[in-house]
Amino acid sequence: MSNEKNEIEKLIDSMIDSGNDFVQKLKIVLPDSLTESVLMFHESHVSNLKKIKEFLNK
Repeated sequence: MSNEKNEIEKLIDSMIDSGNDFVQKLKIVLPDSLTESVLMFHESHVSNLKKIKEFLNK
């Protein structure tokens, strides 16, 4: 089970990193009004992923 947790944690970290990169690229092409919405959505997504990761560590 521990190995599965590690793989899931790696996947979560990868999702967060990929999301960060994606948002940075979107900020370049989107108007400011849409950028703010994307950033808020991404922050919510990252927060949920971190909660899942924290749950796995219990």
